[in-house]
Amino acid sequence: MPSPYLDHPILEKNMTEGGSDWGVNYAVASMQGWRAQMEDAHTCMPQLGGELAQWGYFAVFDGHAGTTVAQYCSKNLSINNAFVFGGGGQDPEQVKEAIRQGFLDIDRHMHKRARRDSWDRSGSTAAATLLSPRHIYFINCGDSRTFLCRNGQVVFYTEDHKPSNPREKERIQNAGGSVTLHRINGSLAVSRALGDFDFKEVDWRPQTEQLVSPEPEVFELERTPEDEFLILACDGVWDAIGNEELCAFVRNRLQVCDDLREICAQVIDLCLYKGSLDNISIIIVCFPGAPQVSQEALQQETALEQQIASKVAEIIKLMRSRDEDPDLLYVMKYLTSEDIPGLPPGGGVTSKRDCIIAAYQKYLPLRSHEPMVSNKVYILLHVG
Repeated sequence: MPSPYLDHPILEKNMTEGGSDWGVNYAVASMQGWRAQMEDAHTCMPQLGGELAQWGYFAVFDGHAGTTVAQYCSKNLSINNAFVFGGGGQDPEQVKEAIRQGFLDIDRHMHKRARRDSWDRSGSTAAATLLSPRHIYFINCGDSRTFLCRNGQVVFYTEDHKPSNPREKERIQNAGGSVTLHRINGSLAVSRALGDFDFKEVDWRPQTEQLVSPEPEVFELERTPEDEFLILACDGVWDAIGNEELCAFVRNRLQVCDDLREICAQVIDLCLYKGSLDNISIIIVCFPGAPQVSQEALQQETALEQQIASKVAEIIKLMRSRDEDPDLLYVMKYLTSEDIPGLPPGGGVTSKRDCIIAAYQKYLPLRSHEPMVSNKVYILLHVG
């Protein structure tokens, strides 16, 4: 069986951005990384048309065992029925039920297509948000995740659907399965997903009672002026960084960078440095209450980068006094052990990679020809 991982990561990022007439801006970025195949997909519709012009829809789909289901959902999982059957979107309970029904409908349709057209055996998680003028609807199926930052804090996040979760485990066992090594029948690491039809083959069981359920959990919160931003991301992000860390990091970056695509790219690089081996996709949706670039923050950022550059110079000078030229990995490890005030919260030294490399290259060339002793070494030398 071929390895699911590459010898070297694919570092190119696909990035787009956009906005609405209602003050909601977004950016999305994705990268294949160490995986042999890019299986993530996404949908960004900041402003739906017609009567839904003040509504928006964003979603991340994390595919596994192939790309077909994730790609199909990104193109066809429209939530418009939430409005058609939801009384014009006025009743949140009706909207949530319509969203739930939309997931069950598309999964049923894909199951028929998969049998007829011999699709691959893939599945996909889904993390989505539906924005109305009054509410934010959080939609989750699997282990991709969404959170809302309000007034500087994570006030809501979706719960990952894992087989070891007691409620999920009970459904799996009732369907005749088992949970081994935190996987369904020792195989699948998520307990809810679209697709994965090998786990949905008991015809007499309802969709929501199969080994793998396509039913999303849907929650709503009322919007407030203190809402700052939403993060939607696949587990390639969450395997490397927690909710509060990522919230703090993005808030910090918003105060020194007005390019949401660049902030998405910085998050992806940070997750890569922290050891993520998966595809990495992230959507940042900013509300009018999001932090803005400030002169004070920019001055602090400049002072921090000057301090880092000085420390890099000191390290190289010290090592050269011993007739040694330190490689970049040594410099990074040294800086990690230092107490450097003002580093981006949640990001630390690794989030200042560009600054460190620039300072290092003033004195020494990068040693890209040296043997790569770890993934992290490769990334440090080759992400540029």
